[in-house]
Amino acid sequence: MKSAWKVIREQYKNLYLISRLSLYELKSENTNNYLGTAWVVINPLIQIFIYWLVFGKILGRNKDIPVDNGQVAPYIIWLISGIIVWFFIQPAIIQGSKSIYSRIRFIAKMNFPMSAIPSYVILEKFYQHLMITGIVFVILQFTKYHVSIYIIQLPYFMFAALVFLFSVSLITSTLSTIVRDVHQILISIMRMLFYLTPFLWEPARLTASGMPSYIEKILLLNPMYYLVQGYRSTLLGASWYGLDHIWYTAYFWGFVLVALLFGSAIHLRFRDHFVDYL
Repeated sequence: MKSAWKVIREQYKNLYLISRLSLYELKSENTNNYLGTAWVVINPLIQIFIYWLVFGKILGRNKDIPVDNGQVAPYIIWLISGIIVWFFIQPAIIQGSKSIYSRIRFIAKMNFPMSAIPSYVILEKFYQHLMITGIVFVILQFTKYHVSIYIIQLPYFMFAALVFLFSVSLITSTLSTIVRDVHQILISIMRMLFYLTPFLWEPARLTASGMPSYIEKILLLNPMYYLVQGYRSTLLGASWYGLDHIWYTAYFWGFVLVALLFGSAIHLRFRDHFVDYL
């Protein structure tokens, strides 16, 4: 617990520098492109179009999909309201994993705690997430899924995603610095989780296809499942997802707490020796 408090204090004390570095990352990432940061939006829109074409049109899923609490939505609306979570989580986890060993020579010259390196990488991805979420929010206003009272849940789920990503990145960035293969393994795991999380398929298909009930329970162990369903219920005005699924909320935060405690402990244990692993 002491390790976790120490890491949290480091984030708080360096919040200003974390925000400045995250903005620098955002500007420098696309500085050599003619369209600049517009690619932050263009790339996800292209992917959404491909997913809709393949899974919505070609595979014939272009119909009303259950959201939560009896609410349904057309596939394209259901798709965009949830997949924006993936466009945030996937790059944040992958980039967060290699954040320390790829930047340690630069950061070592500054009075800056290494635990804050994954933070500003994640925050940079969060800025991109805000842009994409804003566009999806505007699109939804031209459908029957207008803004509703449920939208006040959105800051909660964004905060939940940030804490989840930070906790996981503490673990992955430490292990990847010690053993580079961890980063490659993580890339493969994320590819697998993309198809095991309901970004492209609705959970109701598990029951309809005759899958054993324990399969869905196993899939629910994936914290991304909680986040994507929470985003959909919020943006489409379906339910108070965190309250209606209170036990799942408790599980999610329990997972995050364990990840934070473990990540903080191993980070503080090895960070004085990170340079030795370069």
